Amino acid sequence: MTMNNQIQHKDSTKVPEPTLRRLPWYLSNVKLLKQKGERYVSSTQISKEINIDASQIAKDLSYVNISGRTRVGYEVDALIAVLEDFLGFTNMHKAFLFGVGSLGGALLRDSGLSHFGLEIVAAFDVNPTLVGTTLNGIPIFHSDDFQEKMKEYGVHIGVLTVPIEIAQCITDTMVAGGIKAVWNFTPFRIRVPEDIVVQNTSLYAHLAVMFNRLNFNETE
Repeated sequence: MTMNNQIQHKDSTKVPEPTLRRLPWYLSNVKLLKQKGERYVSSTQISKEINIDASQIAKDLSYVNISGRTRVGYEVDALIAVLEDFLGFTNMHKAFLFGVGSLGGALLRDSGLSHFGLEIVAAFDVNPTLVGTTLNGIPIFHSDDFQEKMKEYGVHIGVLTVPIEIAQCITDTMVAGGIKAVWNFTPFRIRVPEDIVVQNTSLYAHLAVMFNRLNFNETE
């Protein structure tokens, strides 16, 4: 079977979100195994490394439509290529970032995002000390210039790292300007039309879960 034949998408099947969240874990693990010189990997091997049931891994991998060899497993290079393609990491997606505070600035400095298919090409803020400057080579424009820059850059993704009190207002502006997907880092649950994709990544929500589990373990 050739590599091209292995990279297939089941367009008629909507992949469950939990599966999409797990697939990058498998990809990272398989890349580590490749660095160790492994040529084949089984779902059982992956299971031992990341503590996810092997049957669940096999089920998740069935969505990317790659077949393994009996008693051998999946060919490592092919599995990496299939997963990267399926997850969209091989295509570069351009994005605008809104709100160059501490978190927004950190994301602009994170060159590693490009390895996963996301390129932040410009940022927007109203702080006069930031507007007109660059951070990690990325230009920072005034928020009022968003519509004009949309015509120039033609991006589809907006990264939201603004203060909570203006999160909805900036979201409305993004959507009106043509943004099709929002990566929301604020703890505010933004409202968008049904055809707009939203991914909420609240660091504070994850902190709350961690603190709760830590406290529970300490009181056991």
